[in-house]
Amino acid sequence: MSTFSIHSRLRRLSKTQKLSAAGVSAAACAALSLSLVPAHAETPAEPQASSAAPVVIAGLPQAKTIQASIIEQHSTAEKLVKAADAVKAKHAAAAKAKAEAKAAAKAKAAAKAKAKAVAKAKADVAKRSSQAASRSAARTPVYADNLNGWITEALDIMKAHGIPGSYDGLHRNIMRESTGNPNAVNGWDINAQNGTPSCGLLQVIQPTFNAYHVSGTSTNIYDPVANITAAANYAADRYGSIDNVNSAY
Repeated sequence: MSTFSIHSRLRRLSKTQKLSAAGVSAAACAALSLSLVPAHAETPAEPQASSAAPVVIAGLPQAKTIQASIIEQHSTAEKLVKAADAVKAKHAAAAKAKAEAKAAAKAKAAAKAKAKAVAKAKADVAKRSSQAASRSAARTPVYADNLNGWITEALDIMKAHGIPGSYDGLHRNIMRESTGNPNAVNGWDINAQNGTPSCGLLQVIQPTFNAYHVSGTSTNIYDPVANITAAANYAADRYGSIDNVNSAY
């Protein structure tokens, strides 16, 4: 076998196999050194025995013991490496589990914080809406359900629509026309004879009420506020203001 072939095979051996081979070679060399006797060595002459004695190679048992010891050492080394790898893998798994648990806890905390922030935002919106509703309710006037309240509410609506008139002008004409009765009906004048009796606080006929009805008020001619605002709107168109009316109009 060539030197190149031997070297090529040695390169393909694992570290453990190389060590074992070296051990076996050392053991074999030890055995040979113990058993072989140089050819040129002189030995003292001994008397010839009646029969030839068996040939024993000295040192062979010791070589086997050395080889077994080397194999056992390599086996122990492999076990130690495997044990170390197992411990390393265990530590790596524990570190991975710890990192995953930490990441899960962080994600849970982030989700909890987000949910808390969303709940707070909703609560803030609800609070602001409630406060706005309260302010709006506080700004909305509360009118009494009587002649004074009806006139006051009608004046606010008239102001919003640019219809002229005063409390005194409304009150004076109401008292003359209906004495403050929102359900008053005139059944005897020319309007009644024509089938359109005068109705309500300011005695308005239905066609006039329909023509001068103020948006946002009731469409019922007997509604006090709707009747006042429609009559004041008509008077403003015909006479300039309800304040200028001092008799039937």
